[in-house]
Amino acid sequence: MGNKFNDFIMKRFSGGKDVRSNIFILISVIGEIAIMMAIIGDIVIGENLVEILVLIGSVIAFPLTMYFTLKSGNFQLGSVANSTLMIFVIIPVVYFFGGGLEGGGFIWFIFAFVYTGLTVKGRACNILVSLLSIEIVVSYIISYYSPYVPLHHMKREWYIDSCISVMLVGFVCYYMVVAQYRLYLAEFERARAQAQEIEEMNKAQSKFFSSMSHEIRTPINTIIGLNEMTLRENAGEEVAENSRNIQAASKILLSLINDILDMSKIESGKMDIVNVQYDVGKMLSEIVNMIWVKANEKGLQFSISVDPSMPAQLFSDEVRIKQILINLLNNAIKYTQEGSVTLSVHCVRTGGGMAHVTYSIEDTGMGIKKESIPHLFDAFRREDEEKNRYIEGTGLGLSIVKQLVDLLGGTISVSSVYTKGSTFEVELDQEIADENIIGDFSALKIQGANERYEYHQSFEAPEAKVLVVDDNSTNLLVVKKLLKDTKVQITLAESGKAALECTLQDKFDVILMDHLMPEMDGIECMHAIKEQAGGLCKSTPMVALTANAGSENQALYRREGFDEYLVKPVDPGDLENVIQTLLPDDMVSRTNETGESFESDKIVREMRKKVPVLITTESMADLPTELLDALGIPIISCRVRMDRGLFYDGEEAGSDGIVRYMEDSTVNAKSEAPSVAEYEAFFSEMLTKAQHIVHITTAKYASDSFVNACEAALSFYNVRVVDSGNLSSGTGLLALFGYDLAESGTYDADTLMEILEARRDKIEFSFILRTTEYLFRGGRLSGRINKLCGTLMLHPVIDTQDYKTHTRGIIAGDYEKVKDKYIHSCLKNPETIDTSVLFITYVGMRMSEVEKVKEEVANIVSFERVYLTKAAPSTAINCGPGTFGLIFARK
Repeated sequence: MGNKFNDFIMKRFSGGKDVRSNIFILISVIGEIAIMMAIIGDIVIGENLVEILVLIGSVIAFPLTMYFTLKSGNFQLGSVANSTLMIFVIIPVVYFFGGGLEGGGFIWFIFAFVYTGLTVKGRACNILVSLLSIEIVVSYIISYYSPYVPLHHMKREWYIDSCISVMLVGFVCYYMVVAQYRLYLAEFERARAQAQEIEEMNKAQSKFFSSMSHEIRTPINTIIGLNEMTLRENAGEEVAENSRNIQAASKILLSLINDILDMSKIESGKMDIVNVQYDVGKMLSEIVNMIWVKANEKGLQFSISVDPSMPAQLFSDEVRIKQILINLLNNAIKYTQEGSVTLSVHCVRTGGGMAHVTYSIEDTGMGIKKESIPHLFDAFRREDEEKNRYIEGTGLGLSIVKQLVDLLGGTISVSSVYTKGSTFEVELDQEIADENIIGDFSALKIQGANERYEYHQSFEAPEAKVLVVDDNSTNLLVVKKLLKDTKVQITLAESGKAALECTLQDKFDVILMDHLMPEMDGIECMHAIKEQAGGLCKSTPMVALTANAGSENQALYRREGFDEYLVKPVDPGDLENVIQTLLPDDMVSRTNETGESFESDKIVREMRKKVPVLITTESMADLPTELLDALGIPIISCRVRMDRGLFYDGEEAGSDGIVRYMEDSTVNAKSEAPSVAEYEAFFSEMLTKAQHIVHITTAKYASDSFVNACEAALSFYNVRVVDSGNLSSGTGLLALFGYDLAESGTYDADTLMEILEARRDKIEFSFILRTTEYLFRGGRLSGRINKLCGTLMLHPVIDTQDYKTHTRGIIAGDYEKVKDKYIHSCLKNPETIDTSVLFITYVGMRMSEVEKVKEEVANIVSFERVYLTKAAPSTAINCGPGTFGLIFARK
């Protein structure tokens, strides 16, 4: 019956105007039903006529209040009226004429509390509840001292009245609370469904914009690429000028496409900031060369002033900074009919390797009304629409600028005098990547913008073979023409299938691969080439050459195994730099500014740009050598101190040799962490490859690695140290996770460090020991316990809890059977296991034994990647032969 009533209530009231109106109607109806039932009860037991009349009047008053409330829409007033009627009329009458404390009236005080709390909001609720509390106290005092309160003289009547009141109030309160909960639950489900619908719409919108970006970038790539070839030809001045205008207009069109795509990303919360080391002068030159054409068309004077003390290279999101400045400069030129537009760049070094950079864009345009400034950064809004109706634009520029500045952690301000001009000022904190200063920039760069375009190839490699794969023949033509002067041997393939045929017949030095192709896309083709039976290009560097812009795509290509990433329309300089970097040194001869070549052994090849964040760890992380080589994770070696001297992990000692040497019970050995000086030298070397380092150490309770690394890191502002809280491959697993985060390019060093510190608690680390002898020799176990474990065939399971080593349990019996028990105990609750990676780390075991462990694991849980790795010597000396462990993460 209760379920039918609930269903009736939900069907009757869940379709109301809103939650508040539904609850008001529902609770008022329930209250009215309760009062009617109370009247019937009073009539049955013969209560006072006055009480019955008052209750009947209340039954009439409640519907009237509901009617006027729903008609006016003022639910607060209706709720207050009903609560007031109940507190000051109904409850006193029921109490005083229903027998006082010997009747059932006092139970209705509870109903009044619930009704008021559920229907009345805010200050009025507090006032009514306070008055109700006072009324209860007064009523009880009157009942105690006054003889005028009628009492039940019949025990039977008192029991009936009390029973009816308790049941009525109990059921009414129950249904009021349940009904309100179910109404809120229905609203929650409706809101969740709407949120899911909005999420689907956002995904569809993002897919549409991404597809639109891809489709538009492809023809723009053709326009810019072929126009580049026109600029390289010795054409007349008029043709050259037209080509420069086409180039500038194409780049502006590209910036508009980026604005639309970025607005979609910002709205869906998927915009990422990707910090890179960039050349300040080059960035400003590109901006000047784009903007100068538009300013020249309108007859405006465009000037740039750059602080000579500006660092030559900074570390921030170059793409977003360029986008901000281009939008502001375009805006300034659009709204300036005569006069000038000026870009000024100032820099203040704030210490700690940081610089506070201020970009100022000043124009002599129409200015902005004072009342319009607060709405200036709203999307799709244009101020003074009547006056500006002939000015083109999407209305997105300033909105995107504001949101990008916020994402970069900066500020933007505007000052303007209407009809006189405006000044926009953007302030950003950026890291200094090169202490050299930019020097005198403005005159040189603006002069360069007016000069005739002259192209000189950056290198020549006539013996190099490059395969270009793209389903668009025009794109193939563009790449071929752009690389013509480098003299590389170009082979073109219009599909993944054609590419696979090429790689069977010839060995290429670099492969450029488009992503979106029919039948077999670029990622599938890349994997097929690397796994191709009889293929000649399994180890050839591959570059993703695609129109899919965005840092999430960049992360995708890096994860899949591409060596580099280029976005269409391809910048000719970037294309040459990438290929030059990936080609073997002996194939490349660089050219100077006049186009004359000289041998590569007489120059120092330009290094790749530093990676934003580099993950490093130590030899005790027990990562397989082949994995370290493939991913390029640098490690610092720990040491093993023995009677015969000091040995470095992997360099001077292997775990098998150490284990055999320690079979002599008289031999003592202990592991040592790298010293502070060694860490300083290691970090210094790694900073030549990266802007920031996040170093992951073994648990600080187990060695001095964390303390020494932290002390060494004090000498560098851009080195951070994370305590893995684990030993052996537990540290390695955290380093592997950190590598994936760093490669995604979406996290700065501080954020990455926070994620790793949260992630380490999910790592499951444990080892099963064949013997406790090595714990005893290392001073970690007493002789008596060691003998007891040997006699009773006890095998301890070691793990980490609260960042300390613990004995999780002891398994007794034959070691072959013990191993299976250990594996099953580790892999319990398989639904909670992150099946992406498993490390099976072992000491002194034959490969057949390790493979048997792997097979047993596969019978329980299927992991995507399983690494079999020998423990480092510094780990092995504490475990002994036969030891192995399973290291993985929980979800």
